[in-house]
Amino acid sequence: MAFLSVQEQPLSHNPLDILEEIVTANEWLFDRSNEDELVVELAGRWCHYRMFFVWQREVGALQFSCQFDMRVPDGKHGDVNDLLSLLNNRLWLGHFDLDTQQNSPLFRYTVLARRDRLPSVEMLEDLVEIALT
Repeated sequence: MAFLSVQEQPLSHNPLDILEEIVTANEWLFDRSNEDELVVELAGRWCHYRMFFVWQREVGALQFSCQFDMRVPDGKHGDVNDLLSLLNNRLWLGHFDLDTQQNSPLFRYTVLARRDRLPSVEMLEDLVEIALT
């Protein structure tokens, strides 16, 4: 998946500002309900994706999750959890989880960042690309 490149801007103290530029450049639907939360809707090849970005200033962490528009049938949660466990054993970055409220799989990843070393544009682009592939 190719992303439109966003030029490196002067240091922002909120990585969601950079993510909003990436999302806007790709013409994806998004909602930024406040300065520390960004939700992106995207149609993919196999399903729809809902990406959540939450900037936690006090911890210096950007939490990312990508929920897949799939429902796990009742009675299959154990099998799906076993499968996700096998997948997680092979991952180097992030992990898969099952959202029990929505009965859908999701990918999670957290980027730790010091105030003077926020994630770069390239790192944020990679984060989205990893989740979608």
